[in-house]
Amino acid sequence: MTAVYINDVSAFLPNQPVGNDEIEDVLGKIQNISSKTRRIVLKNNQITKRYYAIDPETGALTHSNAQMTAEAVRGLRSGSDAEFDPRTIACLCCGTSTPDVLLPGHALMVLGELAIPECDAVTTAGICISGMTAFKYAWMNVALDLVPNAVATGSELASSFTRAKYMTPYFNEKETEGIEKQPLRAFDADFLRWMLSDGAGAALLSPQPNPEGISLKVEWIEHISFAGELDTCMYCGGVKQEDGGVTGWRESEKGTAEQEEPFMMSIRQDIRLLDRNIVDTMGRTLCRVVEKYGLKPEEIDWFLPHYSSAYFRPKFFEVMGEVGFEIPYEKWFTNLPEKGNTGSAAMYIILAELFHSGRLKPGEQLLCFIPESGRFSHCFMLLTVV
Repeated sequence: MTAVYINDVSAFLPNQPVGNDEIEDVLGKIQNISSKTRRIVLKNNQITKRYYAIDPETGALTHSNAQMTAEAVRGLRSGSDAEFDPRTIACLCCGTSTPDVLLPGHALMVLGELAIPECDAVTTAGICISGMTAFKYAWMNVALDLVPNAVATGSELASSFTRAKYMTPYFNEKETEGIEKQPLRAFDADFLRWMLSDGAGAALLSPQPNPEGISLKVEWIEHISFAGELDTCMYCGGVKQEDGGVTGWRESEKGTAEQEEPFMMSIRQDIRLLDRNIVDTMGRTLCRVVEKYGLKPEEIDWFLPHYSSAYFRPKFFEVMGEVGFEIPYEKWFTNLPEKGNTGSAAMYIILAELFHSGRLKPGEQLLCFIPESGRFSHCFMLLTVV
């Protein structure tokens, strides 16, 4: 295969950063009541700032997902810091959890926003991993000499699901009475309001490193899913049943309990299932890539983890030690506290900050880690600075 290089990585974060005490001013209060879970969740995730594509004065969305993604693509540079021309894109791969419409695909909507000539355009669906499946498709196309370049993106407009205007209908007076009887169910929905942020990132890939400055050579990228053995953990557009199965929105007329229907289109996460499985499956995936590629922890100069909350930081560190692949914290790089949890865009946003920081040196190796709790999937990627 042809060697593939990341020539640039860019990030787009909408509007001004929002502090912890301002979240409900922007998202709004459900039933005009302050959340009881906010302080608990924020204490655990240690996020201090995040970005929302929302006008804080009117509550209206300021950007669509496709518009944010297009802005990230326009922010790319090529060669010796020259402005990149999106019209030269040969392959556009876009991943997201929160597309603007169900149909057509997100990549096509981004292509429309960019208003560029025809090209290969592919959408990858999922949650956090979707940004990396888009990246892998772009990488494979360049590596197989199918295209001269590719742009991969990850983006999220999570606030569109967490605004009070959107969530209040799911927590009307009738459901509020039920919440008192099922507090964990309410927490599964409210929990994510204090976790998710908006943003987009893009990466430019080609078979040539930059003539000046650094590039990142993509050594390999691996995706492993445990969906065949574990229940759904994070979901939207359905209702989780007692047996662990999920009834999709299309089947709501088939007898879904009336009290379940208002929760159908809210994003939820089964936090008990998350806590039981996300760390263990990460360790199992790490063991596979270590064996397959002969990885040695002492050869890793930077560890770039995307985790949804600082709560999992020591847990991932511990399981890495248990499998014999401990990487000291001083080699970890994350911007979760300042940029928030941007899901499928997170690794692009992390890479963009480090790539342009001036801290990377030729020969250094970066191990990227991206977990997804949807039904427990993990991605590892190894990059070398050239």
